[in-house]
Amino acid sequence: MAVLHENQLILDRCPHCNVDMPTLVHIQHFRTTDYQGANRREWGVFKCSRCGSVITAATPKLGTEITEIYPSTVVIDDSIPARAKEYLKQALNSQTSPVGAVILSASAVDAMLKIKGYRDGSLYSRIDKAAADHVITPEMALWAHEIRLEANDQRHADEDAPLPEITDAKRAIEFALALGQFMFVLPARVQRGIVDAKGER
Repeated sequence: MAVLHENQLILDRCPHCNVDMPTLVHIQHFRTTDYQGANRREWGVFKCSRCGSVITAATPKLGTEITEIYPSTVVIDDSIPARAKEYLKQALNSQTSPVGAVILSASAVDAMLKIKGYRDGSLYSRIDKAAADHVITPEMALWAHEIRLEANDQRHADEDAPLPEITDAKRAIEFALALGQFMFVLPARVQRGIVDAKGER
């Protein structure tokens, strides 16, 4: 449970760098209402001491559970299969170690393709085959290849390749999450919608 106190924000993880039990330093506090004086909220602005990013949070009353937080924390949908979900979880938790996060993101992509039946050959060929079969779009295939190449550089300790930075890790994770949404989460939601619609007839 996230709680907003006057001088601190208690979160399990920073929504930016995902560090465990972050120290979120209070920067500013203010109160807002709507034009009629209703919808009163106490706002706090906090800085993560690890990554330096800013988090804002609101609650109707100090010391109670927060009702809004920006940016929100990432939740990995249960529709994503267990192995890919675990790779994604570990990638999110290691954003401040970008090499590991990039490799884990590529592993999540690899796992998702295998779950869809693309098991033979290199990851390169499996990405292209998935695009040819319209399982992913050509644009997603290009992005997947970028993540694959970045991970290969790190796995093989290519001395000519630059070490990834946190922004590279975030981009790799963003793609892996988007791929999971496209391949598993959206189809599952559509299927649930169809079932619900049939039940209402």
